[in-house]
Amino acid sequence: MADIEAFVRDLIDRDRDCTEKALAQMDLRRKINMLIGEWKAAGGGDVLPDVRDRVRLRPVKTAGNPLRAIARR
Repeated sequence: MADIEAFVRDLIDRDRDCTEKALAQMDLRRKINMLIGEWKAAGGGDVLPDVRDRVRLRPVKTAGNPLRAIARR
């Protein structure tokens, strides 16, 4: 979905027609909302992770420059 969002932004920046891609993006959002609704209806009550949570869980590479790795944390 992030790829489609970036593509739509690029089309808008270049003043191009983005109707088809924007509709595809909205369809993906509808599907995600439907899946979340089904998950909640089935008893899902956990807090879903967002992007910040996912980034925090990624391992930090320390092979190159350890000072840079420390700065990222």
